[in-house]
Amino acid sequence: MSGDRRVYLCEDDVHLADVRCGSTTRGWSPLRPAPVFGLVLVRDGVLRGRSDGVEHVLDAAGVFVERLGSEQQFAHPLGPDTFTEIVLSEPRVADLLGGDPTVPEGLVMVTPELALAHRLLLSRARRDADGFELAERTAVFAAAVFARLAPDRVASGRPASAAARRRLAHDARAVLAARPTVGLEALSRIVGASPHHLSRVFTAVTGSTLSAHRDRLRLARILDRLEEGERDLAGLARELGYTDQSHMTRAVRRAVGMPPGRLRTLLTSGGA
Repeated sequence: MSGDRRVYLCEDDVHLADVRCGSTTRGWSPLRPAPVFGLVLVRDGVLRGRSDGVEHVLDAAGVFVERLGSEQQFAHPLGPDTFTEIVLSEPRVADLLGGDPTVPEGLVMVTPELALAHRLLLSRARRDADGFELAERTAVFAAAVFARLAPDRVASGRPASAAARRRLAHDARAVLAARPTVGLEALSRIVGASPHHLSRVFTAVTGSTLSAHRDRLRLARILDRLEEGERDLAGLARELGYTDQSHMTRAVRRAVGMPPGRLRTLLTSGGA
């Protein structure tokens, strides 16, 4: 299949890519087993799919959920198309489906909420979102899609009580305070919850996403260090888990309206 693929997130448990397929083949592709658990979200064009003999039309009004090992074929009746691809590991799928990785394969019709969440995910991926934020957003989006197919299974696995939910959120806050550069997967393992359930519970308890909370912690450390006169901004960016100094600068400017250098001057001069 010819075309371009831009990968935004590639971790052991989750993969996010923007695909522009240049295929002009109208006929069916060779029959093959699906190599992954995945979501295919067509944004432009039309795909026709066969999965275990069942035909689907894939366009911008639907999300195709593919199951590892199902026999698939695809065709491009209108020529080249563009789609978002989300690939999930078997453990991640199990986390989203109450411990059972058996995917209820099929087509999910897109609601306005899903359409907006899809575009916001891509928007953040194309800008300066880091792996932690993209992993959280991707998990939340995938869970919303699966909830359309199997709502009871997605809802399972919640902590049994309000106290348990608060404890999970507090544990996550303690880890993030000590290790603001920890990844979402590592954080989830430490507190003993799947990334999706942790994100959902944390937001419900605190009113904030994990990514936003971590950004506030990092900003607090940046302000403290700038007040102390820190001049190695590239080193500070690495220390706090930013991609580079420019990434940190954009984050700081977005949060407080000025770059780190100007903030340092302001803070070390006593606000004069």
